[in-house]
Amino acid sequence: MYVETTPRETRHSMPIETLGESGGPGHVNGAPTLKALMTDYERRLILDALDASGWHQRRAAARLGVLPTTLLEKMKRLGIRRARAVEPLSPIDLTRS
Repeated sequence: MYVETTPRETRHSMPIETLGESGGPGHVNGAPTLKALMTDYERRLILDALDASGWHQRRAAARLGVLPTTLLEKMKRLGIRRARAVEPLSPIDLTRS
């Protein structure tokens, strides 16, 4: 992967994130920003640790080397939550009134 460099004065005037057709938030000139790449990487690390620990948050935190409260904060910030299996409700019998 090659990174194109720009002159110093242009580098400081470029927006950190831009919206639009170039890929949305987290992209500059069509390429992902470092922040977007780091967020994606962190999300994947957390999800891998949670999967490996059977979604046991204390074990996942230990795997990642962080406190469970830190893991919970990161999960909230990244919008990570386990989808719960929901059993379908039994039909209601409306004929007995």
